[in-house]
Amino acid sequence: MTTTDLKSRTIQSQATACDTEVVAHGREVLDIEIKALMQLRNRLDARFEQAVDLMGACMGRIIITGMGKSGIIGKKIAATLSSTGTPSFFLHPGEGMHGDLGLLMWGDVVVAISNSGETPELLNVLPVVKKFECPLIAMTGKTASTLANRADVVLDVSVEQEACALNLAPTASTTTTLAMGDALAVALMKKRGFTEEDFAVFHPAGSLGKRLLLRVEDVMRRGDQVPFVQDTDSFKDALMEITTKKMGMTLVRRKDGKTVGILTDGDVRRILMQDTIPDLACTTVEAVMSGNPKTIAPDAMAAEALQLMEAHKITVLHVVDSAQQTVGVLHLHDILDNGIQ
Repeated sequence: MTTTDLKSRTIQSQATACDTEVVAHGREVLDIEIKALMQLRNRLDARFEQAVDLMGACMGRIIITGMGKSGIIGKKIAATLSSTGTPSFFLHPGEGMHGDLGLLMWGDVVVAISNSGETPELLNVLPVVKKFECPLIAMTGKTASTLANRADVVLDVSVEQEACALNLAPTASTTTTLAMGDALAVALMKKRGFTEEDFAVFHPAGSLGKRLLLRVEDVMRRGDQVPFVQDTDSFKDALMEITTKKMGMTLVRRKDGKTVGILTDGDVRRILMQDTIPDLACTTVEAVMSGNPKTIAPDAMAAEALQLMEAHKITVLHVVDSAQQTVGVLHLHDILDNGIQ
């Protein structure tokens, strides 16, 4: 074995030992936080239900406030509440004392977060909260603190120890506070009967939002974008329309405007692969088109259109209104380009 091989094995051995020690530290942190979460779970009682009832009956907004790490957690809780149908925003207590308390109004519910329950900036805004008669929910690790004593409902988010080796940096305590916020948000969702459709309204850019909100009329092609030829037009005319509109097909209509068929590039290939190819110069579209193209209503969901295409192994749908008049055409790419899969 060469000297290089020995050095390589030594480095790998040291790295393995180091990684094992680091992983052990990481697991210890997670164990502490898991234990804190289990203790939090076991402490949930009627006060949690009271908090959910207060928030559910709120006629205004849920105002989340807190300083430092508590404020960071508060911002996430406010975002979760808002995205799940409970109007909410974060109020920085320091900024609140310099004008932002003007955001408060009667009918709001305030959720104040402080592990110690003695955060000066937070306590300073409480008189204004009281003036507006806003119910106050405290999330704190000290249930005998000033904040807890002034609150209408106290949610105990205390921990036996922080995961920090010095037991100083907010770690386990912020985890339990965040989890409490999630528990409140989800409980409110269920209390209000919040559905997938409701979720989609607040997440229109997400894949679920698009599946539940986008309709055929939102993504279909219409007007001059729709390929059309007359049933008496020549096969060559149809090829030109298919090529120009770049949809791999053209709808076929009679002189009275009624759509009677469709000619796709697949139809064209099948014609050209026949043992006996017809005289295309003299062939009309009516002679080679497919009748009764698959249709869908403009107010149908785009996701439903995708399912229909997959079921029939087609890439285009004829969009018709209640009178079976053509209003547009929908291509598979129109659906996929809008993020619906």
